[in-house]
Amino acid sequence: MTPPDTSPDEDAVPDGAEVRADAVLTRLGLTTPRRRDVALAGATAVVSVAVVLVGLADPALAVVLGGGPLTVSAVLMLLVLQSGVLVVRRTRPVLCLAVTIALQVVQAVVLPTAGLRGPAPVVAAYTCGTRLPARRALTLTGAAALVEAVAFVAPTGATGVGAVLTQLASSVITYLAASVVGGWIATRRHVAELARWRAAEALEAQRARADAAVGAERTRVARELHDIAAHHLAAMVVQASVAERLVDRDPDAARRTITEIRTQGRATLHDLRLVVGALRERGGGVPEEGAPMPGLATLERLVADAGPLVGLEVVGAPRELSPVADVSVYRVAQEALSNARDHAPGARVTVRVRHGETATVLEVGNGPGDAPAVEDAPGRGLGLIGMRERAELIGADLEVGPSPDGGWRVRLELPRDAA
Repeated sequence: MTPPDTSPDEDAVPDGAEVRADAVLTRLGLTTPRRRDVALAGATAVVSVAVVLVGLADPALAVVLGGGPLTVSAVLMLLVLQSGVLVVRRTRPVLCLAVTIALQVVQAVVLPTAGLRGPAPVVAAYTCGTRLPARRALTLTGAAALVEAVAFVAPTGATGVGAVLTQLASSVITYLAASVVGGWIATRRHVAELARWRAAEALEAQRARADAAVGAERTRVARELHDIAAHHLAAMVVQASVAERLVDRDPDAARRTITEIRTQGRATLHDLRLVVGALRERGGGVPEEGAPMPGLATLERLVADAGPLVGLEVVGAPRELSPVADVSVYRVAQEALSNARDHAPGARVTVRVRHGETATVLEVGNGPGDAPAVEDAPGRGLGLIGMRERAELIGADLEVGPSPDGGWRVRLELPRDAA
């Protein structure tokens, strides 16, 4: 699978701040990277011009800035041009940094005494950090810092080592810091995107496991369908042979036998419709020849094979269930015992079967285990899917959940009319 798409603003601060900022920008109609860069360029131009105008309003700062009205107008024009270049910062980050630094050099020549640094070159350096490999970004921003330092120092005629180093350190720290911050944010975004991708991949794998578990359960149901059909049809063949012999000698007995065959056929069709209705998707599987039909009659052997910590209680007189219901109740008990073995090792397990006037109830309960649960047991962890498929097949009510003593309980109630 491919990683999920990133949000439009790829340079935003990651995690919760990114989500909130993205929501605000979207509400403002800035839904594409180009629109957001145009808005950023406009905001940067307004801030740059405002800072210069505020500085000119202060007489002390006006003296530092120096220059006449034409000079100041030219500087303002250069700051606006620098900001405008930011509209291509994502698509052409190197060109954006180069143009903003070139305009910075022109500004240093026009107004050498001010040493103004607009925010646009810093934003361009940050963008290089987010869009380019770390080594290339640091190389380009380092070169930009050196060019700016030379542009600021040369027109002033400064010859002192201290002044040169101070200006160089200021430029290097500013641009390299912006590039490093951009690279850090890009790395954070990449890690977050990778985490989202892995989470989506894990979810897809879980769904595939669930589908495989359902398919395996339906394959087993299909095998049992074969056994049920074979059981019914074998009885019908025997009865038909008897009826054929009795047609001439005892017509009444033959008629009764044919009636039994018809009743048996209807029961077979009913059971087949139940099972085929549950197999809503294509299944497969080869029947196991000679295997005994599992059911409540073989539940005692299942409990005995589960070990000495498992006990069986049967209340009430057993009543006849349809083959599908009999197998389904047995499979639910089997799955519940397997889950107790894997998730509560060492715990005592009680299997109760209560035959009542209105329903047959199966309960499998276990206490808390005295050993760590089996992690990633083969074929385990999706047993509830098979239980629910079985319960839905025979019209039973299934309840699963924790018990008050810290263990787990599975309860299947099969109404008498459903059986």
